[in-house]
Amino acid sequence: MKRIAVNGFGTIGKRLADAVDAQPDMEVSGVTKTRPNYEADLAVERGYDLYAATEAGLEGLGDMAEGSVEELLVESDLVFDCSPTGIGARNRGLYEDAGIAAVYQGGEPHDVAGFSFNAAVNFDEAVGRDAARVVSCNTTGLCRSLFPLVEAFGVGDVSVTLVRRGGDPKQTDRGPINAIVPSLGIPSHHGPDVAKVIPGLDVHSMAVKVPTTLMHLHAVSLQLESRASRSDVLDVWETAPRVMQVDGGRGIGSTAELCELGRDMLRPRYDLWELALWKDSVTVEGDRLSFFQGVHQESIVVPENIDAARALLEMADSEYSTRTTDDALGVIR
Repeated sequence: MKRIAVNGFGTIGKRLADAVDAQPDMEVSGVTKTRPNYEADLAVERGYDLYAATEAGLEGLGDMAEGSVEELLVESDLVFDCSPTGIGARNRGLYEDAGIAAVYQGGEPHDVAGFSFNAAVNFDEAVGRDAARVVSCNTTGLCRSLFPLVEAFGVGDVSVTLVRRGGDPKQTDRGPINAIVPSLGIPSHHGPDVAKVIPGLDVHSMAVKVPTTLMHLHAVSLQLESRASRSDVLDVWETAPRVMQVDGGRGIGSTAELCELGRDMLRPRYDLWELALWKDSVTVEGDRLSFFQGVHQESIVVPENIDAARALLEMADSEYSTRTTDDALGVIR
């Protein structure tokens, strides 16, 4: 049983703690917060040992804290760094000094670990490494839909427009109120980031932010190098891991209805760990494939993190890890 620390019990961290707790071969050694708030209370109520992420936090948390993050790392085999963007890179020395394996999130640069991870693409390359970076929610979604096509048909140029949520549901201080905000840096970071995981794949990406909190939406158009029909493409995705095909004609025609599906499935926090592909959007014209997909930004990276931990700690092969993770969480296969 491997002991896993979660440094940062926020949007991703609390989901990862619950995901670790659900696995048969790992347990939560502890989680960290910087101050007392409802999430700190939640951690204690869930039975997770609470530690202070900072020296100031140790004083602020008072009797709630079991100790410092340094003390937590001593008791752990691996740490998920779920701290705010930019803090993870600053924490790298802390983990290296502790001699502990680390999994970083996609808000950190590729160089923080020197290796960017997606379970279906490069699990074997992660085995035994000291660190890995699980790519962002949007990049994870693109890897899940594109890599099976690369393997089955070959893929030439890819163009994607990302319609991004302005902020997460609780982030009241973020996002446009009555505006659509283009990301004027072209390409957006997502296309180059995909190439960090799938070398040689040429993805041109543009992004806009819109005033919603629910999900991201991708409009994808790509060139298939081998001839394929619409049904051929759908068949490939049917067996791809963590991909869920949905039908707009049956009432799932928006990100709001996707989230309602998560609620109706009684998912915790209405999480959708799967990439949602609208199968009725899938169109093949000559060698050009186009489709829409939806990404739940708060949860899609959760199973990838669990698999990254197993790879770094040499706990299992890719097939066993993916199956175990998905079975424990209830991911649709």
